[in-house]
Amino acid sequence: MTIADHLIPHAVAVGWFILCWVGYTRYATWRGRDTACLASVLHLYRQDWMQRLLLRDNRIADANVIGNLERNASFFASSTLIILAGILTALGASERAVSLLADLPFAQPVSRGLSEIKLLGLAVVFVYAFFTFSWCMRQYNFAAVLVASAPMAGERNVSDLERKAFAERAARVISMAANQFNFGLRAYYFGMATLAWFIHPWFFMLVTTGVVLILYRREFHSDVLQVMVFTPTSTTDPLKE
Repeated sequence: MTIADHLIPHAVAVGWFILCWVGYTRYATWRGRDTACLASVLHLYRQDWMQRLLLRDNRIADANVIGNLERNASFFASSTLIILAGILTALGASERAVSLLADLPFAQPVSRGLSEIKLLGLAVVFVYAFFTFSWCMRQYNFAAVLVASAPMAGERNVSDLERKAFAERAARVISMAANQFNFGLRAYYFGMATLAWFIHPWFFMLVTTGVVLILYRREFHSDVLQVMVFTPTSTTDPLKE
């Protein structure tokens, strides 16, 4: 088998990985426009949140919520840097990494150069995750400024139209930050799938497909989504169901 024939399965696996990641991201965005999903339903809750925020003068709880959301993004950004440091360390000891991988059951023996390419690919995934989480942090900072600039409940020189526009704008900024956080989490999911590449390219494709199915199930058909969408009526007692 020539070197080109040896690299074809890896090239196909990488192409499938990129297609699944980019394709699912575009599909989820497109379908979420007219189908209930976690992103679209949570945006409606954020609109309700901002509308209720305008009815109260004490916004300490609202600021704390945004601060907690920002800290979550900060935690993942810091964790991503630690992961990247580990990947760079593995690059510096690639010969030892190759020998360790060769001892794994069902692992396909590869050259040192290909192992380094795999590590660089994994690093690219987490570099993307870091930039996504850091941008998410900044957007939550913007949301905190919007909350601080929200008109007070008793201000008479602010029209209802201005209040409605503010609520929609603030909810949109928070949803944009949440979407970036979601993109970062997806990078972690696909980063876990990339680990399967170190065993075998076909196994890499299988795990990547499984990640897409898991993401789809959780974002469009999860139990928590059904709970958030469900609205009890006067004739429905949720305790009896």
